[in-house]
Amino acid sequence: MAQAASAQRGVTAVTANRAELIAIADAVAREKSIDRMIVIEAMEESIQKAARARYGAENDIRAKIDAKTGDLRLWRVLEVVEAPDDFFKQINEADSQKLQAGAVIGDFIVDPLPPIEFGRIAAQAAKQVIVQKVRDAERARQYEEYKDRVNEIITGVVKRAEFGHVVVDLGKAEGVIRRDQQIPREVLRVGDRVRTLILSVRREIR
Repeated sequence: MAQAASAQRGVTAVTANRAELIAIADAVAREKSIDRMIVIEAMEESIQKAARARYGAENDIRAKIDAKTGDLRLWRVLEVVEAPDDFFKQINEADSQKLQAGAVIGDFIVDPLPPIEFGRIAAQAAKQVIVQKVRDAERARQYEEYKDRVNEIITGVVKRAEFGHVVVDLGKAEGVIRRDQQIPREVLRVGDRVRTLILSVRREIR
């Protein structure tokens, strides 16, 4: 039985210049110090979301960006069944032959989709997906970098004050000095350099 992994075939959907896609992924990865594949996967997910908005959310739409060339392929996955009752995700055996010769009942085949143009709403939704994915990856990286540094003294720069607490820029993450942890009568101003002791490290969920 063919698996959904067979859905790697598709047509090139030119929604952006190939070099531009890779350039964007590389730039974001460098800026946030995260794996470029995380950025590419976020871009793929955003394109899938935009494509579902264009072709219908009921479709099982996939997107794949070649990490080396920037080629973008877009398709929907269909299951070959005897009598389809969901025409967005199923196809009968006779019609499936037009897409994949030799397909039999139980197989998952691909239906290549034409290029899409991002409308304003779709583009905004795609941007939100990428931003959220990158944020999640950045927080995970920060947690991994500092989780084993409890009780270590480090130097940071005061970034801002919030409700009496002081937020410190540690370079690749932020720390918080609570009001009750501050030295009495010490006044910390934005831009001040401070030596701090890491008491705990936690994942931040926003």
